[in-house]
Amino acid sequence: MINNKITKSIILLFFTLIISGMVFGDGFIVISPRRPHRHPGFKPFPLEVKYHHVDVNIDDVIAVTRIDQVFYNPTSRRLEGYYLFPVPEKGVIKKFSMFINGKETPGELMDAKKAKKIYEDIVRRLKDPALLEYSGRRLFKARIFPIEPYSEKRVKISYSETLYKDNSTVEYIYPLNTEKFSAKPLHNVRVKVEVKSAGNIRNVYCPTHNVEIIRKGKNRIIAAYEEKNVKPDMDLKLYYDTGKEDIGVSLRTYKKRGEDGYFFLSMSPGFAKNNRKFLPKDIGFVLDVSGSMSGEKLSKAKKALKFCVENLNPGDRFEIIKFSTEAESLFSKLEKVNIKSKREAKLFIDDLRAIGGTNIDEALDMALNVNISGNRPYTIIFITDGKPTIGETNEERLLNKLKKRNISDTRIFTFGIGNDINTHLLDKLTRLTRAFRSYITPEEDIEVKISGFFTKIESPVLTDLKLGFGRGIKVRKVYPRGLPDIFKGSSIQIFGRYSGSGSSKIVLEGRLANRNKKFIYEGDFTGFSLSDDFIPQLWGARRIGYLLDQIRLNGESKELKNEIIILAKKFGIITPYTSYLIVEDEKIQVRRRGLDRRHQVLAPATAEYDGFGKKSEGEFKSMQKKNGSNSVRASKEVQNLNKASNFAQSRQGEARLIFKDKLGNLKNLARQFRNVQGRAVYNSGRYWVDSQIQVEKPKKNRKIQFAGKEYFDLLQVYPETAQFLALGKNVMFIYKGTLYEIHE
Repeated sequence: MINNKITKSIILLFFTLIISGMVFGDGFIVISPRRPHRHPGFKPFPLEVKYHHVDVNIDDVIAVTRIDQVFYNPTSRRLEGYYLFPVPEKGVIKKFSMFINGKETPGELMDAKKAKKIYEDIVRRLKDPALLEYSGRRLFKARIFPIEPYSEKRVKISYSETLYKDNSTVEYIYPLNTEKFSAKPLHNVRVKVEVKSAGNIRNVYCPTHNVEIIRKGKNRIIAAYEEKNVKPDMDLKLYYDTGKEDIGVSLRTYKKRGEDGYFFLSMSPGFAKNNRKFLPKDIGFVLDVSGSMSGEKLSKAKKALKFCVENLNPGDRFEIIKFSTEAESLFSKLEKVNIKSKREAKLFIDDLRAIGGTNIDEALDMALNVNISGNRPYTIIFITDGKPTIGETNEERLLNKLKKRNISDTRIFTFGIGNDINTHLLDKLTRLTRAFRSYITPEEDIEVKISGFFTKIESPVLTDLKLGFGRGIKVRKVYPRGLPDIFKGSSIQIFGRYSGSGSSKIVLEGRLANRNKKFIYEGDFTGFSLSDDFIPQLWGARRIGYLLDQIRLNGESKELKNEIIILAKKFGIITPYTSYLIVEDEKIQVRRRGLDRRHQVLAPATAEYDGFGKKSEGEFKSMQKKNGSNSVRASKEVQNLNKASNFAQSRQGEARLIFKDKLGNLKNLARQFRNVQGRAVYNSGRYWVDSQIQVEKPKKNRKIQFAGKEYFDLLQVYPETAQFLALGKNVMFIYKGTLYEIHE
């Protein structure tokens, strides 16, 4: 039985929560209705969050999380409230600090069983399912009074937990999924995680947010995330791996019964001291000095080139080629790095002037015909702001010539400056040579972009990579398509599909310090695993990026478009390009009576978006243009999908999907969904609609009234359905072959 006093108190609190909204950091303050009701006409107003700071210290697998939040009362009334905190599954509250008139306020911790009953009782009485998401968690509660008008209230809480470790990989999760509870964006969110380990820390990976990874040595790293004016909508997940190998490898899998699985493989070198010797490299710098490069473009490009020359390693060789109407080299060969060659290079760079046409053909031919050594990697950095105007100017013929000349499998990294460039030529060139492209728009700094890139590739560790798997496991649709080299301080994330199950060898081959090297690891491709549900979505983003590139560079086909539609709907990869395809497909299916209107995922939302059809069609068609600002933007966004390593990177172009509905409310089409159990569920207006409905033929249909007996019976028999039920009162989803329709 639930203590009646506690239940009434909690119900009273959440009644206010439901009618007025609430502020939620991961702990939140709920305003009690009692005091405001003394003032006739007063409407409860949610507090604002000034900041939400989190500091995490992890020692091997023991984590201590400290949360510091400041709430602000924007009303003219003194308020009374309660601080509520859903405790993580394995968390143990260590300390809670809230001082009122110099006195610390105590709190109450409820166990998971009691909290679950309270959550469900709230759903029964107040008809709000949102807190079902925390079903299974304990609850911490503390009374807060007074909250003075126009004043701040600071709350500090900390908890410890033992982290889950799978072989050598450790997982840390911080509950940051707060959007549905926030009345306003949080002013500032910062999460800082410091990890110390007895073993060497290899792979550090965050699949959910853009975090900065700072290495402090082989046994210590710092991961930092910070944003302002945001509504976080997913938990922060961080993985790190420990081991003794020169190249650390971490494997994670996701697999449903009866389906092929998804895998994620992260590879990175161990921490290296500054004096460690790396593989010597050969590098050719090819710079456009045609007339269009005059002024600030050339000035900043020259500074960037000087930075690169200054940061070449002892043992490296290099060449500089300038080109306009003709191409001209500095040394006519790859020259050893020393004081003399660096001085000559700087004088050559100082003398560069912008004049003439654009002879890309001759410049790259010269760069590919230097004295390359087969024992060391050769890389070309190609910088241009235009299209070929002299020599071979036909895109396909020029690419075919370069393919024949590139007998040493040289990587050509391209930097396109401005918008008057042939993006198709540069993109095909980088794809042909298994490199990647960068575009520097007029508002971006050329010097910063090029020098930043060179810093990442200046010290190669392992080159010419090949990846293989043992018997019993068959992999397919692996991205990136061609493995890049591994550099000091870098890592490679690989996503793919697999069939089979069980242990399998993972064989990584490459060149390490001038010799061929083979690394053999043991991988567990489990037969059934749903814990790492980030893997399917990120694999989907990369697959879609690859398919969009095929359309961009080679033209449309029905097969490509259909696969993009299926994958984008399933995983929630909503971009200006994929949303157009999805909406058009749904309209056609509804007209042909192949799809129930209620089962549409995007079309109902776009019906409130005046001009969506015309705008989205324009976005999709502009993607295939060869030059101009839209072409550059599309190339950058599609490549970012190709390289997506976290959820934020899978949301390309989302700023262009913001619209006002018919009531004038701002909405973002790219965020009209939630990922649940490896697939997207969409808010189509009245209903939340599971994307699986459009691809699976359910064996049974069950209509269940929200908050009725059958509703709670379902929760009791299948607790994992709480993730779907927490979305709202009207939800349609497929679970174990049955289509459930939850309705009011």
